[in-house]
Amino acid sequence: MEEVNINRLDLQRNFGKQMKSSLSGRSSPRNSPSFRRINSSRTPRKEGRSSSVFSASWFRSNRIVLWLLLITLWAYAGFYVQSRWAHGDNKEGIFGNVSTQSDEDPVSEQNHRRALIVDEDNSSTKIQVGKNHSDSEDMDGILEKKGKDAASHPPILVKKKSKKSRRSSRRGARGKQVTPLHTVNNYTEVQEVQEEDIPRSNSSYGLLVGPFGSLEDAILEWSPEKRSGTCDRRSEFQRLVWSRKFVLVFHELSMTGAPLSMMELATELLSCGATVSAVVLSQKGGLMPELARRKIKIVEDKEKVSFKKAMKADLVIAGSAVCASWIEQYLDHSTATASRQIVWWIMENRREYFDRSKSVLSRVRMLIFLSDLQSKQWLAWCAEENIKLMMQPALVTLSVNDELAFVAGIPCSLNTPAFSIENMLEKRQLLRKSVREELGLTDDDMLVMSLSSINPGKGHFLLLESVRYMIEQKSFLDDVAIDSLAEKDGYYQSMNNSDAQRLGNMRKLFSDNVDKKAKTIKVLIGSVGSKSNKVKYVKAILGLLSHQPNLSKSVLWTPATTRVASLYAAADVYVINSQGLGETFGRVTIEAMAFGLPVLGTDAGGTKEIVEHNLTGLLHPLGRPGSHILSENLRYLLQNPSARQEMGIRGREKVEKMYLKKHMYKLLARVLFKSMRIK
Repeated sequence: MEEVNINRLDLQRNFGKQMKSSLSGRSSPRNSPSFRRINSSRTPRKEGRSSSVFSASWFRSNRIVLWLLLITLWAYAGFYVQSRWAHGDNKEGIFGNVSTQSDEDPVSEQNHRRALIVDEDNSSTKIQVGKNHSDSEDMDGILEKKGKDAASHPPILVKKKSKKSRRSSRRGARGKQVTPLHTVNNYTEVQEVQEEDIPRSNSSYGLLVGPFGSLEDAILEWSPEKRSGTCDRRSEFQRLVWSRKFVLVFHELSMTGAPLSMMELATELLSCGATVSAVVLSQKGGLMPELARRKIKIVEDKEKVSFKKAMKADLVIAGSAVCASWIEQYLDHSTATASRQIVWWIMENRREYFDRSKSVLSRVRMLIFLSDLQSKQWLAWCAEENIKLMMQPALVTLSVNDELAFVAGIPCSLNTPAFSIENMLEKRQLLRKSVREELGLTDDDMLVMSLSSINPGKGHFLLLESVRYMIEQKSFLDDVAIDSLAEKDGYYQSMNNSDAQRLGNMRKLFSDNVDKKAKTIKVLIGSVGSKSNKVKYVKAILGLLSHQPNLSKSVLWTPATTRVASLYAAADVYVINSQGLGETFGRVTIEAMAFGLPVLGTDAGGTKEIVEHNLTGLLHPLGRPGSHILSENLRYLLQNPSARQEMGIRGREKVEKMYLKKHMYKLLARVLFKSMRIK
């Protein structure tokens, strides 16, 4: 028994050694027993396989290659379709049910918007209004002008729509009314329902003039594109913003006060060594090409990406009360400390804007207002709603940018030995003469200008009523003067009642003599084509002009543009006729004063804080009662060129003292010091 047990132990040891050597990783003959598994129930693999089994195995091992081939074919097909579409090769409807444009409607073929077609006839330009093909967009006048000024227009950047958006726009175009709400990235952007068209042809538009960008460049021998930066390297503002990150929130890109101010702030930050990202809540307006020229980076996503950018920034600056929805969502998305890095530069002064903003006013670091009256008004509303702010609001007035100050002949960072102040004053006079010649004005004519979007709040209708009063009264006074002269010289005594024809001839003789010495008034209204214009209001103005031929002859129109230095240089008087609570501040007011223009403004809002009555201009009440006083003020300045000059000189002095760029950025530096995270 013992021998049997010993033999079993030897067999077990030998078997263990064989198993160890077979699993040790050493090479063993393929047919050796140690190579095969002991007690394995699997059958040996067959060397030969059927063709179906081989193909399935090949597909599994090479499926990545097949997917790459499919993706390549799909991409090629997509690029082919897009190429055919981009080159307009859709005559046979190869891309599905896409409605093609009629050859009889070139305006619709070029764009689905309203077009103001301008035909240049010598120096005058008449305007016609094309058919309406807009869907959910506001009125967008696209000016197509023949002649030398065509090259000065900036190119229009068109964002390509997705297939889904194209289908939705086609469905909207078939209906009579479009949906006023558009939601993008959880942002509800309220747009007005498209109103009925401006008449297709209306001679009451009169003359469309400008813009004069190419003329400016030719005479001044300088353009904003040539500048390399305007930062004052020794200023406190530059020291605070150097190497810092900023996010600026634009509510839209229209050529109005708030977007223009934010664009210039972004430009200044960049020139002072800061990093700037712009969040644009609505691309309504035409500033996108200008932002690209100034190399201001746009954050495409208004939600998550912009929130991440804002969290990493040293400071977020929102440029309108309309930014309330973005601020609220950003604060809800981010940490509790995010509110400490938001400065809100509010540029509106109506209760509707306060109601839109009140839910987040107490959650931001600091508010900035443009005028003392606006600040008091918003603080009163906050008291009514029991809203407590984090910090006392700051007051930062706007300024005349360096480009306009440069042309106006005011010392600024753009002056060089080749472009001294004296040199620029001479060029400005030459620019004035050239523009007025194109407008058909003489030295005795008074050009009254009002640049803004055309809507009821700006008071263009009341301005034209004031001019009508002035023209009618002037005609009446001329008749009185003719009668008095005729009676004084005894003409009436030498005539009997049957000499009516002779009396008419004498009236004509005296009328000709008076007209030779008479001074005329012209009114320049802008901005035609602005997306902020109200169609019904424009039609009301056209209706007034169509029934007043004498008034219509006195009205000029100009398109929306950022090149306004030539217009200020050509003008004699500026009118800011804002109604309601008045203009919040009115940057156009100080720009006109910089060019030595007296300002006629409403006695309300920020205007009465800027314009000193009987010193830098004349003020009049709001509404129709103010129209008669405005008419008298226009008549006074028409008859007294010396008064215009004196008021203009005082206004220019006030701008140099209070409203240049250095003044605004000195105030902004204090805000940044209080609100920005200092490292």
